[in-house]
Amino acid sequence: MRILVLGGTAFLSAEIARQAVASGHSVTCLARGTSASPPDGVTWVRGDRSMGAAAFAEVGGPWDSVIDVSRDPVQAREALDVLGHVAGHWTFISSCSVYADNTVPGADESAALLEPLPEGRPGTPETYGESKSAIEDMTLALVGEKTHIVRAGLIGGPGDGSDRYGYWPARFAVNSETVLVPDIPDAATQIIDVRDLAAWILRSAEQGLTGTYNALGDVVKFDDYISASQRLVGTAAEDTVRPTEDWLVEQGVDYWSGPDSLPLWLPPGHEGFQARSNRAARNAGMTLRPWQETLAATLAYEQQRGLERERKAGLSRDRERKLVALWREQQR
Repeated sequence: MRILVLGGTAFLSAEIARQAVASGHSVTCLARGTSASPPDGVTWVRGDRSMGAAAFAEVGGPWDSVIDVSRDPVQAREALDVLGHVAGHWTFISSCSVYADNTVPGADESAALLEPLPEGRPGTPETYGESKSAIEDMTLALVGEKTHIVRAGLIGGPGDGSDRYGYWPARFAVNSETVLVPDIPDAATQIIDVRDLAAWILRSAEQGLTGTYNALGDVVKFDDYISASQRLVGTAAEDTVRPTEDWLVEQGVDYWSGPDSLPLWLPPGHEGFQARSNRAARNAGMTLRPWQETLAATLAYEQQRGLERERKAGLSRDRERKLVALWREQQR
């Protein structure tokens, strides 16, 4: 197959390109390459999609498959206008952030979506879900029956730069002082390995699969994930303290991601955010490795990057130390 990846330098798109080359496909990546280069074996066309239609001058096709990871509706529309008619199959990597309601565990692809961002408005981090919703609409409108929409959730495994899924195994691996863990034992986590997601996207393109699917891992209880992280590095349960959620909020600890946060801890009203149904994708051929393998690979990648590096998500060691001391003092 002749495959065009609009991207190919970062995490998921790079893994797709890497696997496609390994499978013997002819792969072209359109990317700026400002932070990384595409994998070996691809044809790299340097292009900046902010330049509009001119960015696609050297990738006119035809293509058996085009794979787009865009989060900007303006750039996505340009790609569809220029390449939609020369693509045999079109994959858009969307997100479960398109859903309007995060309260219902087990919700499937029929759940209501956020209102799409108005046409012509560029996407921003604050309008991520609305942007992806808008791109879904325009993709279906412009390439129709050729469309495969992949609503991904949180992606983990080698190459994950978000610092979220890897925070906990990395923190236990440091094995220094007491680890502060939110008291949410039964909360859901739902991670898909980047290698499994890329393999299914590529296999779907090969088979011409169309339709909209939640591409998610299986649900794992937070405490099972924490216990497995501890076992990976031989850390005992006694090395943790478990403050209540209310107490953490009172201390100004943030949910989910970003500095001064506890990754994977979600605010009220998000009970379904990491517990959506992946049944349709499973039935369409998506296969998942055991989540413990993803966890081990994530830890290995964390160790490669440096366990004590400055992180995008999680507590600093000093902040954690102070919180542990305060919690213990108040429990006396």
